[in-house]
Amino acid sequence: MDERRLVRVSKYLAKHLRHEPERIGIELDAHGWVAVDTLLTAAAAHGFPISRAELEQVVADNDKRRYVIEGERIRASQGHSVAVDLDLPVAEPPPILYHGTVARNVEAIREEGLRPMERHHVHLSPDRETATRVGARRGRPVVLVVDAAAMHAAGHRFRLSANGVWLVDHVPPAYLR
Repeated sequence: MDERRLVRVSKYLAKHLRHEPERIGIELDAHGWVAVDTLLTAAAAHGFPISRAELEQVVADNDKRRYVIEGERIRASQGHSVAVDLDLPVAEPPPILYHGTVARNVEAIREEGLRPMERHHVHLSPDRETATRVGARRGRPVVLVVDAAAMHAAGHRFRLSANGVWLVDHVPPAYLR
């Protein structure tokens, strides 16, 4: 299938499974799930038809594993701005995690730490390369190192999303370098 089309489908899914489900008349359940048929019907009714094959290819081939199909339902793995509880268990993180950003954000981060902003959690990467790619989406990347072991020992609760992104409510400045 056409790579540009698959990117458009992925962006469409992100918009409606993470941020604006009501825009196409779908309702996510408490954990972010919606029936695949409901999603496909709504997308077609709003002028963006997606075939089941395209949907399955986007889910299977997305290098960031942004979406999960379980049985006859689908959801975004993380990154929601709408209220959902992904029901992810608390997990012990690796000793070090990473966060990609850009230079213009570093001063505020040094003062306030990492905050979720419009999302429900701060997203942390398990490796420097992923964090670099994340930061590069908005300019020249800066990679911050998070002392996840010390945070965990201090009682901060981490969760691991289905696509390997670590989620935490906040990273205080003392745990960043």
